[in-house]
Amino acid sequence: MPQTQPCIALTLGDPAGIGPELVARLLADRDAVGQASIVVVGDRWLWEEGQRVAGLRHELPEIASLAEARDQTGPVLLPTSTIKPEEVEYSQVNGLCGASVLEVLTLCMDGASDGHVDAICFAPLNKLSMKQGGLKHEDELHFFVDHLKVETPVCEFNTLGNLWTSRISSHIPLAEAASHVTPERILSATRLIHGALVAAGIEQPRIGVAALNPHAGEGGTCGREEIDIIAPAIDACRDAGYPAHGPFPADTIFRRARDGEFDGIVTMYHDQGQIALKLMGFERGVTVQGGLPIPITTPAHGTAFDIAGQGNANVDAMRHAFDIACRMGRHHAGR
Repeated sequence: MPQTQPCIALTLGDPAGIGPELVARLLADRDAVGQASIVVVGDRWLWEEGQRVAGLRHELPEIASLAEARDQTGPVLLPTSTIKPEEVEYSQVNGLCGASVLEVLTLCMDGASDGHVDAICFAPLNKLSMKQGGLKHEDELHFFVDHLKVETPVCEFNTLGNLWTSRISSHIPLAEAASHVTPERILSATRLIHGALVAAGIEQPRIGVAALNPHAGEGGTCGREEIDIIAPAIDACRDAGYPAHGPFPADTIFRRARDGEFDGIVTMYHDQGQIALKLMGFERGVTVQGGLPIPITTPAHGTAFDIAGQGNANVDAMRHAFDIACRMGRHHAGR
């Protein structure tokens, strides 16, 4: 197998959701499979169930550890024993499912840290199940940060096709969002998205920065954050070598990006970017965990409990998440 191909750990996600079905559908795509050495990590029975729901069949040889993953000539399975079939009911929040997810992700992170895999692509998970299963953090990104002992800034990226977004705050109350608009956070979010876009194959990323207030503050009559904080921070970004522009009104910046003006947008709070991207293409969106020492991606749409087990899950976002993991994994392996 060519040395340029990355090794990707592919997880089955929450056992009560659509993740196992999505992985089965992904591996039916020959173009996807040809991009990387793939190791599916999860319980054997859950992998079989995913194939049953999808109406597909894949014969995956088993390996005993992630250290063997690179030596394979096709997709393989690293079987785990994290949960029993009788402990899972489709479409139900379940702490046992959350604990299963945490165990598998920990195994994959350790394998990536040891250099056995170049990226992780995980099928959708459920945050409440994870918290009931022992997650002590606000979300999976901070779980990764803690386990990987990351001490530098991190940021969750959301992508749709060739458009990426970062944000200066994430899972916090909206009432607190304005207090997080600081020069340091804007510079950090810009630096992180610039690096991620380069790792994804865009050599000279074009980055737009959204305003916080209506009409970008309307010259200070609708708020002064744009004048006092955001515009000076953008100047600092450019001085640091990150080609950022703005601030642009949030109600028009995504139209400009859709028309090809930007590769990335820095947003001021969670829903400012999420609403736009999900409206533009909910079934294709991807979340990338930014600022970590290893690339980690996942579909942005969640576990889809409303259709879990029914055999009609859309694999598009999973395919895009896998494609990004391959591109970033290749870059990671070549460093």
